Amino acid sequence: MNSFKKIISKIKRDALPQVAVAVAEDEEVLIAVQNALEKGFARFHLFGDESKIRQLAEKSMIPLDQVKITDERDHVKASLKAVNSVNTGESQILMKGLVPTPIILKAVLDKEIGLRTHRILSHIALFEVEGLDRLIFLTDAAMNISPSLEQKVQITQNAIDFARIIGLTEPKVAVLTALETVNPNMIATLDAALLSKMAERGQISGGIVDGPLALDNAISLEAAMHKGIKSKIAGQADILLVPNIEVGNTLYKSLVYFGKVKVGAVITGAKSPIVLTSRADSFETKLNSIALAVLLSQQANI
Repeated sequence: MNSFKKIISKIKRDALPQVAVAVAEDEEVLIAVQNALEKGFARFHLFGDESKIRQLAEKSMIPLDQVKITDERDHVKASLKAVNSVNTGESQILMKGLVPTPIILKAVLDKEIGLRTHRILSHIALFEVEGLDRLIFLTDAAMNISPSLEQKVQITQNAIDFARIIGLTEPKVAVLTALETVNPNMIATLDAALLSKMAERGQISGGIVDGPLALDNAISLEAAMHKGIKSKIAGQADILLVPNIEVGNTLYKSLVYFGKVKVGAVITGAKSPIVLTSRADSFETKLNSIALAVLLSQQANI
């Protein structure tokens, strides 16, 4: 799996999951919906202002007979209805539309109809970088602000489990810090060393975890060799685990806006996959994210 095209090709067309879109009256969202329908890898239930949805859907050339629409102009109620659609099994994936993240997350965490499990919710982004022979995972750039060591263990496990679903047999996780040695004055380097040892002891399973590693040593074998770093994953990392949301968010947006890379992202750890893209993200990013969520949903049900 080294491209989103290959991810889409892996989706089974005989049992398509339905995506519940909260506050769907957004042009980029509906262009992504149209593309997903055209490629035949998802079904959709759109929640929001029906008149606006229909107006934008016609502009995006969405065949309205192929989607469900529930009219709800209140953003909070539309989010709750979309979440409930997933909770009851009517839909299998939740997607954020033109609604602020706090509103939809409040619905996701609702005690009666929410999608929370015992696992931590974490954001996993996947990048298709020109010149690399593999997709690069990044976590967590959007959910957990300053995770504790225990939370980093769960975030790492979520990412490994997701990468294995995508097709990696033994994902390599680089725990990123500003340098590649342990410094007692830098908590992130201590956490990185502990995560590495915990993985060796089986407290994190399914992948190889090593750190602390700086970004260059994680993705460039030449840089790692030049610095004399001996590691099973130096220059070969599949998953980049960041120390906090500021690092993750900045790296994510740097790749998108400076690197012009292709990206998709999902929230894992809930009862079902959640597509939680930014309202500023392009339709292509939203489409890639839907594809990831569909593949994750299908594999989880095998």
